[in-house]
Amino acid sequence: MSTSADTLPSPLPGAPVAAPAAGSSAPSRSPSRSSSRKRLVFFAGAGLVILAGAAWLGQWWLVGRYFESTDDAYLQADAVTVAPKISGYVAEVYVADNQTVKVGDPLLRLDDGTYRAALDQAKATVAAREADLTRAQAELRQRQASLEQSQAQQRVARLNAQHAADEVRRYRPLAASGAETSERLANLVNTSDQAQATLAANTAGVAAAQAQLAVTAAQIDQARAQLDAAQASTRQSNLDLQDTIVRAAQPGRVGDRSVRVGQYVQPGTRAMTVVPVQNVYLVANFKETQIGHMRANQPVSLHVDALPGTELHGVVDSFAPGTGSQFALLPPENATGNFTKIVQRVPVRIRIDTGPATRSLLLPGLSVTAEVDTRGARDDEQKLQEENSAAAAASHARPGTGPRADSLAEPRQVTDSAETRHG
Repeated sequence: MSTSADTLPSPLPGAPVAAPAAGSSAPSRSPSRSSSRKRLVFFAGAGLVILAGAAWLGQWWLVGRYFESTDDAYLQADAVTVAPKISGYVAEVYVADNQTVKVGDPLLRLDDGTYRAALDQAKATVAAREADLTRAQAELRQRQASLEQSQAQQRVARLNAQHAADEVRRYRPLAASGAETSERLANLVNTSDQAQATLAANTAGVAAAQAQLAVTAAQIDQARAQLDAAQASTRQSNLDLQDTIVRAAQPGRVGDRSVRVGQYVQPGTRAMTVVPVQNVYLVANFKETQIGHMRANQPVSLHVDALPGTELHGVVDSFAPGTGSQFALLPPENATGNFTKIVQRVPVRIRIDTGPATRSLLLPGLSVTAEVDTRGARDDEQKLQEENSAAAAASHARPGTGPRADSLAEPRQVTDSAETRHG
C-alpha cells in the first residue's frame, strides 16, 4: 500500500522552486536587536546619571558649599518686665491679656491715698522752711543794723577817749607848775579812764555784733539747706505719687499678666510683661565649624515652622562675643579630668526683613530653619592665609629669631649623635 507522499506529483523539470516564508528567519535576528536596545538604554541612563551627578557636584562646589544652615534657631524679642517702683494695693488694672499698648499707656494704678498725704506733708514742710529762711534773713538785717550802731558808738567813744587823753596831757604840766589844782587834774584823769573803758566796751560790742552776724549768716545757710531738703522730699513725694500709675516703657503686647485688683505689691514685684512683637529678631546657634565664612550683612533664608511654605529673608546682624557655653550658669572647666571635645555653638543674631502683615504673625519662641549665604566671603580665606604668612615671615625676621631656632636645634643634633654612637 502506497503512502500519501508517493501520490504527490514531482516537480517538473525547469519549474521554479518556491522560496521559504519570510518569517522563517525572524527568530534568529530578534535576540540581537533586543540586546542592542537594552545596551543603548543602559548607557543613556548611565550618562544621564553621570551628568546629573556632575551637575550636582558642580552646583555644590560653586554654590552649595557656601550655604550654612541650622534648625537650632528661635525668634526672640527684648521683652520688658513691668514692675512697680513703690508698694501698695492695686486699685485698677487698665489692660487685658495680649493687649497692644504704646509708650506711656497706663497699665495699672496703685492706691495713692498714702502718697498724697505724704506730698501734702512735704509741701507744708517746705512752707515752714521758707518761713525759717525769711526769719533768719530778717535777723540778719537786724544784726547788721546792730553792728552799724555798735560801730558808731565805738567811734564816739574813741573820740571821747582821745579828747580826755589830750586834756590830761594839757593839764598835767599846769598842775605840776601850780597853775592848776591837783583836784582838776585828778578829775581829768578820771574822765579819761572812763572814756577808755567806754571805748573798750564799745569795741567789745562791735566784736559781739560781728559774731552775732556770723551766727545769723550760718543760720541762714542752715535754713536754706533745710529748705532744699524739704523741696527734695517734696519732689520725691511727687514722684511716688506719679509712680502709683505704672506706664508702658515700650510699645508691644501685654503677656504674662499676673497682677489683680486688690493685690498688695512690693517694689519690683512682677506684674506683667510687654513684648515688642514688632521688633522680633532671630538668634541662630550655628556650630563653630559653620561660622568661618559668616560675616555681617550676609543674606539669610528663613523658614518658620509656623508658616509652612513661606520663605522669609533677613541678614546677619551680629555675632555673640563668645560661645553659648561661656555664658552658661556653670561654664565648663576643660583643664580638669578627662576631656571630650564637643562642638560648640555660637549665637548669631539675624535681622528679619519682612512686611508688617508677616511680622504680625511672628512670635518670640517660634522655631526657624536658617540658611546663610556665605559666598560673599569666598576671598577672605585667601586673605587670611596671606595675612598669616606675612605675620609668620615678620616673626622669623625679628632679631634673635634665627639663633634661638639654632639653639633649639642643637639638643636634637646632640641626641642624634648619641644615638649614632650607641648604634
